[in-house]
Amino acid sequence: MDVIDPILSIASSIYSLCEQVKANKKSCHSIAQRVHALQDVVEAIRRSESAQACPVVGKSLRELHITLISAQDLIKKYTSDKFLMRMLKTFRHRDDFAEVNCRLTDNFQVLCGALQVDQRNKLGQVFDEVSRKAQDEVDRKQDDEELKKCKGKLLFSSVYQMEKISVVHVFAVNKPSITSCGIREIKLDELEFSFPKKPFFTTSTSEVYKGKYCGFTVAIKKYTEPLSHTPRSVVRSVFWSEVETMRRFESPNILRMFGICVREDKGPNPQFLLIMEYCEKGSLRQVLDSGCQLSWSTKACMCLDAAQGLYRLHHTEEKSKVHGCINSSKFLVAEGYRVKLGGLELAKTETSLKKKKPVKNKISSLCYISPQQLNDINYSYDKQCEMYSFGIVLWEIATCKKPFEGCSPLQIYQKVYEQRLQEEIPGCPADLEELINACRAFESFERPSAGVLVDKLRSVVEKLVEK
Repeated sequence: MDVIDPILSIASSIYSLCEQVKANKKSCHSIAQRVHALQDVVEAIRRSESAQACPVVGKSLRELHITLISAQDLIKKYTSDKFLMRMLKTFRHRDDFAEVNCRLTDNFQVLCGALQVDQRNKLGQVFDEVSRKAQDEVDRKQDDEELKKCKGKLLFSSVYQMEKISVVHVFAVNKPSITSCGIREIKLDELEFSFPKKPFFTTSTSEVYKGKYCGFTVAIKKYTEPLSHTPRSVVRSVFWSEVETMRRFESPNILRMFGICVREDKGPNPQFLLIMEYCEKGSLRQVLDSGCQLSWSTKACMCLDAAQGLYRLHHTEEKSKVHGCINSSKFLVAEGYRVKLGGLELAKTETSLKKKKPVKNKISSLCYISPQQLNDINYSYDKQCEMYSFGIVLWEIATCKKPFEGCSPLQIYQKVYEQRLQEEIPGCPADLEELINACRAFESFERPSAGVLVDKLRSVVEKLVEK
């Protein structure tokens, strides 16, 4: 296969770069260790004619090549003093390492199928989910300790003064990860909130208040017309079954659920509260409608955040899953325009608590439906269909407009299916436009997987941030 030699060449480059890094050395070396294990897999595939003849292996090797380019770019950044300054200002590096490691693991799981069982088991120890995450946490803590040692020097350096990096950003090294807080039933006295205050967000069935939990700012959802006859035991049973599902999708780019809280638990009408991560800017659609001016680098970062949330959903190691309702209202925007995928948060628990009411969407759901589904109502919904929907969301981020605004359902069908139209993206950087158009491709097989999209978007972001 033509891609094998480029893969081995990039692997060699990664080993060399790891000797030059100036920060996050442990995390970089862990990536190199996993790349080395993958190199053994690729070498074994080279020796196996049957493996090389497998289309799935060929596709996975091409995806691995893209992932290794992304890993190489990530490690290369930590050889630069200039990037070290920028890293302390934005502090996004933890997410970068987590996603690259997940991509390497996914590639390994596909490629190792071409190996003999004894080889697969031996190399699989490097990618075992539990041990990998434990090792990554150890690496992160050691790297953070090194960053703490260097921050004092940066505080008083002339370069630091020029960059105007605030002490608040530098001390973000000590900030705990939101995913370190387990999903559970929360006691009322663990929350800081006051319901008499005005809710910051309301829906037809709920009011959402701002509060505090475990040092994190949280959103507390209270139902205005709860179901009065749902037994406590039923709600708790549904909640705990959903907790196990939510734990599989833990990611900085998926809206964090902290748990459920019961007010007046001993009374005849207990009140169930859902506690979730607070996203101060609201939904992605609200941000885009606000008229705020976003740079192309910020838009690209938002696209990458959203793609990382979708990737975690599509490529969970235990079970692949689709969202089923991707649109710009399903993404939330936190401080710093960090985008998080919502719509997964304890949906069954919520259904057991609230009365159903019709929801009126400003944007027709037809705007997000793939050409194949528009033409055939019985077409099976899959990841490729969802990638089309996601492509429309990326178009919204790039343009800050509403898709197919003013078009009737028939006009949407004619434009998307008959004319194969893609709405334009004026002024968009070429690399970003190419990816958005690929997600909206008419043919489903031309759309990238979420993993490939993340890898390529990471490179686009880095180019735009450097300008």
